Amino acid sequence: MTANPLAPGWLAHPEDANGLAPSVWPASAERTESGALRVGGVSVPALHAAYGTPLYVIDEGEARARATRIRDAFAAAFEPLGARTTVYYAGKAFLSIEVARWMDELGLNIDVCSGGELAVVEAAGVDPRRLGFHGNNKSIPEIDRAVALGVGAIVLDSVVEIERVAQAAARHGRVQAVRLRINSGVHASTHEYLATAREDQKFGIPASEAPAAVAAIRSHASLRFLGLHSHIGSQIFDSAGFAEAARRLLALHAELLAGGDIPELNLGGGFGIAYTSVDDVAPIERIAGDFAAVVGEECARLGIAVPAISIEPGRAIIGPAGVTLYEVGTIKDVLVADTAVRRYVSVDGGMSDNLRTALYHADYTVRLANRVSDADPALVRIAGKHCESGDIVVRDDYLPGDVRPGDLVAVAATGAYCWSLASNYNYLGRPAVVAVRDGHSRVLIRRENEHDLLRRDAGYSSSAEEIDIDTILDRERTE
Repeated sequence: MTANPLAPGWLAHPEDANGLAPSVWPASAERTESGALRVGGVSVPALHAAYGTPLYVIDEGEARARATRIRDAFAAAFEPLGARTTVYYAGKAFLSIEVARWMDELGLNIDVCSGGELAVVEAAGVDPRRLGFHGNNKSIPEIDRAVALGVGAIVLDSVVEIERVAQAAARHGRVQAVRLRINSGVHASTHEYLATAREDQKFGIPASEAPAAVAAIRSHASLRFLGLHSHIGSQIFDSAGFAEAARRLLALHAELLAGGDIPELNLGGGFGIAYTSVDDVAPIERIAGDFAAVVGEECARLGIAVPAISIEPGRAIIGPAGVTLYEVGTIKDVLVADTAVRRYVSVDGGMSDNLRTALYHADYTVRLANRVSDADPALVRIAGKHCESGDIVVRDDYLPGDVRPGDLVAVAATGAYCWSLASNYNYLGRPAVVAVRDGHSRVLIRRENEHDLLRRDAGYSSSAEEIDIDTILDRERTE
């Protein structure tokens, strides 16, 4: 069969709509003898039976392997330069107590950007000295709490925060280490909403204002200036932007050395991942080598020592480790412009569990998860159940043409920015998150039920509060 004319140019008509592209799915993803998808040694039908759908599944082995590989790649690349490297896990991508513990065990630091994220990492027992606190508008209570806990570094995003952090540190009798976020002006090759170093946006301060800001930091006995910080965006494939940002920061770093020691430089990251088979992701070893080459060359040219380097890979650790499972409900063939049919496959989740498609027009990959089929591929659009025409989970992909109600489908690369952006739109409870590894599964975050949603409503009466939770759960299971 020929490709559907409604398909985007990048999406090839597949010979086998059951195939699993290795660049997109966790390394453990495979088909069982019956054709069901298996991740982390656990089959999708078994996960569906145990936990229901929608369901976020995190392959623990994949997450750990990716964290270890990134950590080791940067350590090896910078070792010849005599530079120590630190990798920060992005809490905003996905955070739970157990995941924070995984990263802690592997020697990664963790970024947080709110009091809530800080509370999760604190509950995980992570040493606060291994945390970085981001955010363009940290509240005064958040700053006070971070300082009191002894957070390793607070990233100053504006001049206003200098005084706020200095005062908090003085109140607690501490010397708080800080970084200064610089808006480098580098235009990263990514979605407009994911670019964070363009001139007209909310993050950081211009490089021209850095000398005065660093002088202000150094004027406070309660502050210690660690160095500069840059983050040009997220989901970036082109290394040219990273290289240019590093050159600009190192030039500023060299200039600021005249006023005192600067032990480190945070070069950010935000490395891209493969959401579809056409996404060309460079090996992390090559990325690390490119970073080290630029830093080494620039430091030599400027005649300065190579500082300690911090990296923030972003979604690259947890994103590819996640898969979201859904059950198919209704199917509708829509004739578009009297020329071709688009098949809408509606599932039991939607924009409340994956907002990225509506927010960024993000592309995803979907596959049948409970079986395989030799039916001809059909162009599908995976739609959610919310009352919005923009409620789409997967805009364009091919599934076997005999996809039917009751089938299970899996969407790949959903470990980052899906659960963390989840909502209760239309009063849907947020799905559970389970970890899979070596044939076993366990709950990381439990599913929200109707009782969870109702109990926050002030109109929920005391008698309603006494309703047996088992009754609610029984009703959910039968619906």
